[in-house]
Amino acid sequence: MYVPRRPSRSEFIPIRGHQYHVRVWGEAQAGQPPLVLVHGWMDVAASYQFMVDALPGERHIIAPDWRGFGLTTGPHCDHYQFADYLGDLDALLDHCTADQPIDLVGHSMGGNVVMMYAGARPQRIRRLVNLEGFGMPASRPSQAPGRYAKWMDELKALRRGEMDLKSYDSLEGVAQRLIKTNPRLSANKARWLAPHWAQERPQADGSPRWHILGEAAHKVTSAQLYRADEALELYQRISAPLLAVEASDDSLGQWWKGQYTLADYHERLKRVPQHRIACIDQAGHMLHHDQPEALARLLTEFLT
Repeated sequence: MYVPRRPSRSEFIPIRGHQYHVRVWGEAQAGQPPLVLVHGWMDVAASYQFMVDALPGERHIIAPDWRGFGLTTGPHCDHYQFADYLGDLDALLDHCTADQPIDLVGHSMGGNVVMMYAGARPQRIRRLVNLEGFGMPASRPSQAPGRYAKWMDELKALRRGEMDLKSYDSLEGVAQRLIKTNPRLSANKARWLAPHWAQERPQADGSPRWHILGEAAHKVTSAQLYRADEALELYQRISAPLLAVEASDDSLGQWWKGQYTLADYHERLKRVPQHRIACIDQAGHMLHHDQPEALARLLTEFLT
């Protein structure tokens, strides 16, 4: 099994009615901004361990489990609003870093969060890194009726148990699920991630099953359309230098089949006053798993 070079510790922080689980590496150091890492959809903070191990030195690093993921707990809900991630991040920084500017990294959904947050709170960010947080295709007002109908239909499906996440009979089953999703993930890393990504719970008959540490409500489609015009307004208000990192595998091409492309994403990035784009070879969407050393080198150069 993978052995971390820099083990983390867990802290639990009350944030907006939730008990947020925050993974912490190192200690605060005078004159050095904290490095805050936020994960993507159906992931956890521990997912950054491989990249953290590849970073040189002993930096103070903070990584939360978003609401509804990992070990963060809170009130039951049947859907999640994207704006709540911004509110949670703002409260987390109030608690952990006060007014000190930070270096902020987000992956996938987390990448979209940090881009929006940096546009709304530009004074809080010293350096910004977006790992495959591409946004989504521009929407049209005419899509709103169908979107609201789909949202209500999925709420009903969730109540009927039709959107429940699959459980597994062993940790090895969880590890194999991780490898199936990302064939580049090595078996030793998958086995290390498995107990961070899932938790053992007894079934009604007393038999144990391993359940993914993510709420099924995250699968419910947002009732709100993605407003590309709003995103662009936020992008152009980002004052920190931005490093936008993408993998050599074209995730957008796989997901959107030409409806939204890397060229479209790059065009949007032009709204960010200071930005550069970097690509990591032999990597897919989980690039912090696939090439943690290459990613750590990019971050180290950019953040220093």
